Amino acid sequence: MTEQLTFIVYASRAVEPFDHDRLVDLLTESRANNSRDGITGMLVYRDLDFIQILEGPDAAVRALLERIARDPRHTDVRVLLEEQTTERKYAAWSMGYEPTTPGDGSDGAVDALQSSDGDESTRESADVLGGWFHGRAGGSGA
Repeated sequence: MTEQLTFIVYASRAVEPFDHDRLVDLLTESRANNSRDGITGMLVYRDLDFIQILEGPDAAVRALLERIARDPRHTDVRVLLEEQTTERKYAAWSMGYEPTTPGDGSDGAVDALQSSDGDESTRESADVLGGWFHGRAGGSGA
């Protein structure tokens, strides 16, 4: 029997900028917690905006999203897409991360996710961002 998983894409805004050290601390904490809870996914941070894809057991993903919503480092937490699936797209990453730079190909997908107006366009934008991420991260899991 195949495990039912929840796949969520959310956006939030940092209350204040994250420098490199702060981002490393967040990723270290997230990776440990996600490994423990069976959650995989990826994170994009650009300017003050976070876009994160989470996948895993429904209860674990929902509990994590509730913790994120209460986290004082975030504001304006919005679920952009929520689906049930049986296949992980980010199985190699407890919390994959690739830095973004202007013109690196992530801009269009991030902007499209931020302004998407329905599940179909959000799914397409999430897939484009995921393709960018997989192309940059290759097989390295973290």
